[in-house]
Amino acid sequence: MPAVPVRTVPPAVLDSPAGGALSLIFTTLPALLRLSCGLVGAVVAVSVRTPPVRVGLLLPVVALLTAWSLWYGARALRGGVTPALVAGDVLLTTVACLLVPHLVAPEVLPGEGSWIAVLASTTVINAQVTAPARWSVPAALLVAAGYGVGAQAAGNAREATAHTATLLVQTALTAMMSTVMRRRIGRADRAFAAHQRLASEALVARTARESERRQNRDLHDTVLGTLTMVGLGAVSGPSEALRRRCAADLRTLTALADARAVPGDGPVSLDDRLRSVRDRLPELPVALDLAACAVPAAVADAVAESVFAALSNVVRHAPGAHAELRVRRVGGGVAAEVVDDGPGFDPAVVSPHRYGLRESVRGRMAAIGGSARIDSAPGAGTRIRLEWPGVG
Repeated sequence: MPAVPVRTVPPAVLDSPAGGALSLIFTTLPALLRLSCGLVGAVVAVSVRTPPVRVGLLLPVVALLTAWSLWYGARALRGGVTPALVAGDVLLTTVACLLVPHLVAPEVLPGEGSWIAVLASTTVINAQVTAPARWSVPAALLVAAGYGVGAQAAGNAREATAHTATLLVQTALTAMMSTVMRRRIGRADRAFAAHQRLASEALVARTARESERRQNRDLHDTVLGTLTMVGLGAVSGPSEALRRRCAADLRTLTALADARAVPGDGPVSLDDRLRSVRDRLPELPVALDLAACAVPAAVADAVAESVFAALSNVVRHAPGAHAELRVRRVGGGVAAEVVDDGPGFDPAVVSPHRYGLRESVRGRMAAIGGSARIDSAPGAGTRIRLEWPGVG
């Protein structure tokens, strides 16, 4: 099967959208203007051939200018207006202006409406919008001078003065308009570039903070949690469960050091993940009520680790308590609940610097667009509800 060509956006348009749009406009409009004026001018030129028009000169000039208009339009639309196109346009128009006595009938010369007058105006305007002022203004003055000389040689001083003045006014106005637009567009693109730079820096900083928070959560829920359990006396004497937990903590530290593993995005079984969480805490009796749920891997990781953090808190702060873990589909998302019959606590008096609930549960769920609700009171146990709303 042949390859299908893919239309790409030029880098200049992506990096400088306003400047790219202006360049597109200042390429398309001159091309269309040159094409329309060239073709219409050719028809008008050959329709009035009264003396002293020299038909033997008129027809080759019209043919050359028509071919040039077609070439100019095609090249401009394909690759933009180049300096060579501007120079060629100015040169051909100036020569045509000097030949006014042989190309324009005397009866159509007055009133600045002859096909040569229209050609000169088109060239002057196109030059201003497609070339820098330091080149386009002298080029326009050359065209204006050529028209003035040609009209004067044709015996119409009034037309020479009038349209030369018109060409000068068109040059000044178009040059000023182009300069103002380019400056404004340049300012807009610089503001856009500054915004993009700040947004990129903010994204890098946010990514770095999130990576640090994720590592801190993993450390809190593994190594620090294990050390806290040992320090509180939750493990007495040799313990196979403690050895397994330490081995799991070591794997977590190795993964953090390598920083290579990136979880997949495909759906995985959340209920299986939660069963493995229960197996990581054999010292805590946990009743399971798990409905079958398939969620993205990142969501399963966040919910499972949040549940592990919640159950670890039961082990550390409510020894001897029983816990229940439930998960259900809720709309397009999932909801998991961890309930224990321990002594409970007052969430309002938990110090803000405490990391467990703030980052290991709430922070981890917020990172996937979910939420965590903690209901507890002294003597009433604790209920932690984790919700992920699904993909909207």
